[in-house]
Amino acid sequence: MDAARSRRQNDFMDDTEKQETIARVTDRLAARYPDAPTSLIASVVAEEYELLDAGRIRTYIPTLVERGARNRLRKFTAQTESA
Repeated sequence: MDAARSRRQNDFMDDTEKQETIARVTDRLAARYPDAPTSLIASVVAEEYELLDAGRIRTYIPTLVERGARNRLRKFTAQTESA
């Protein structure tokens, strides 16, 4: 297999992994924050993923993405409840 083809396959696997992670974290957080719009949750999760995507240690990305998104959503829901 040539190097270019190998890179394309790795990019595809990375993109698939990214989308699956975003979907799983979005689903978990949507269940936890039913009053928050799912589109907002997905956007926050995707932003958190992008912040961590360049990291070398990929094992912890889903956990860190969920933690960051959960913290942001907690602040969002607190603001909407007080308004």
